[in-house]
Amino acid sequence: MPNTDPSKQDHRSVYHRKLDALDSSLIRLGAMVSELIPWGTQVLLGGDMAEAQKLIDADDAIDRLAVEIEESVYEIMVLQAPVAIDLRHLTTILKSVGELERSADLVVNICKATRRMYGSPMTPKIRGVIDGMSQEARRLVQLSMESFADSDSALAAALGDIDDELDNLNREMVEAVFAAHHDGAIDLAAAVQLALVARYYERIGDHAVNIGERVTYMVNGWNPAPTEAPSGSDG
Repeated sequence: MPNTDPSKQDHRSVYHRKLDALDSSLIRLGAMVSELIPWGTQVLLGGDMAEAQKLIDADDAIDRLAVEIEESVYEIMVLQAPVAIDLRHLTTILKSVGELERSADLVVNICKATRRMYGSPMTPKIRGVIDGMSQEARRLVQLSMESFADSDSALAAALGDIDDELDNLNREMVEAVFAAHHDGAIDLAAAVQLALVARYYERIGDHAVNIGERVTYMVNGWNPAPTEAPSGSDG
């Protein structure tokens, strides 16, 4: 006979409402990070120091939401002892929070690089590649969140291939920076900062791919190795 105990049904209903709320919070976190990327690019290309500080300060809200989500996940794990797909769902949220939070830190790093190279010119080629990297990085974050929201393992699996374009742009950026330095258009200090900026955008893409791999695990039960092991170098 089916279980008709009202108390157990109510308990299960509350549990699923909490899961739904966690899903919504993670998607909101992803949207916040997605909006941060073009903002950081605008700061970089415009050299606006006041706006750079605003973005750095705005990262605090992302950090707070990340902590709230993590604490809610741990609470559910302790009180509900989830198993199977529910456990995979929760661990995917937990891992994805970390990937998104580190992506936000990378945008903050872009703003800090902007301050270190204040007043340095950028060639039209460099500016164009930066804009392209920003768009691709943001697209990957958005697609990773879409794959999570829809439990779309096919999209999640495709993120690695989509990330190839960002990798190509990173190589193009490095070549453009070297060429500009060789021609005397930028000094060595600016060249180093711009090469780091390109790396920051590329790593945002890596974090999005990692989220896709976690979504694949959530949906199919396949536990992937991360695209790039967390190293602490994002912060």
